[in-house]
Amino acid sequence: MTTTTITRVVDARGSYCPGPLMELIRAIREGAVGDVISVYSTDKGSKVDIPKWIEKAGHRLVALEDRDGYDEIVVEKLR
Repeated sequence: MTTTTITRVVDARGSYCPGPLMELIRAIREGAVGDVISVYSTDKGSKVDIPKWIEKAGHRLVALEDRDGYDEIVVEKLR
């Protein structure tokens, strides 16, 4: 992963769909343009749902990493 500075972490591990996505949407609403939000999710649906929503909402998927027991999805708020 590049040296992108994470400005906020949403730890949604243990939360099930649509929990992680709803938490990301809240973080995006509260954040400023240029913020980079990292979502930790153990819900397998998040790997598909969150990138789809990011594209539809006009933000940028920075990274999707497999971590030890969870996924890390990194998003940059573009608008």
